[in-house]
Order: sequence, then structure tokens, then C-alpha cells
Amino acid sequence: MAHFVLDSYAMLAFFRNEIGAEKVKQLLHEASLNRHELHMTCINAGEVFYITHRKEGAEKAALAWKGLMQFPIHIIDADLDFTLSAAKLKAKYSISYADAFAAALTIKRKATLITGDDEFDVVHEKGFKLQHLP
Repeated sequence: MAHFVLDSYAMLAFFRNEIGAEKVKQLLHEASLNRHELHMTCINAGEVFYITHRKEGAEKAALAWKGLMQFPIHIIDADLDFTLSAAKLKAKYSISYADAFAAALTIKRKATLITGDDEFDVVHEKGFKLQHLP
């Protein structure tokens, strides 16, 4: 079964019906049919909340959070080992700390990262696969 990691960019595009929203919608639908698994870190889920809150208000942020918790997405907590893996990627590459968690999860799950963020293009690690939203 294929595994995909969603970063905050992907989910924000979905919630805002921006470019790439259809692809995320398709992935969510297919995951609900057990065709593949979707993963997201708790760090990236928090990013979706605070960015939505800042740009669209508390009510929209609460709806986005509720959606994240109801969608067929495995939200992965960050323990010390996982945090160290993300920190090592952050130290090596010019990416945000939150993006380092998404990249670390992608490598750990042998998944493909779904994003529209070009920042990940600098990551060249064994097992890191990337798919940009259209």
C-alpha cells in the first residue's frame, strides 16, 4: 500500500480551494477507500491551524482542525527520536523547522510528500520522494 505525507501547504490548498485542492481531495477520497495511507505530523497540523487562524479567523481555524481530525489522515506525534531526525534535516538543509518534520516523516514512512512548497526541492536524502501539487 502506498503512503503519502501531507504538509500544511497541501491541506491549506484543500481548505481554501486553491490550486492543488482537487489532488488533495482525490487523495483523501482514495484513503477513505483504503487505497493508500495518508500521514501528517502534529507539527504540520498545528501549522494549518495557526495559519488559518491568522488569515481567516478563529472559526475557520476550528473548522480546519475538526476536518483534520475527521479525515483519514494518521496524525503522527513528535517524540524525541523523531524530533532529532527532523532537527538533523533542518541543520543540513535550508528548510523551515515544520517542513523538516514533514520531510522526516516522509523518509520514516517510506512515503511520498505531497506539497506545493518549492522549499523541499533542496532535500536530497535517500528515500525522500516528493510530488508537487499541480
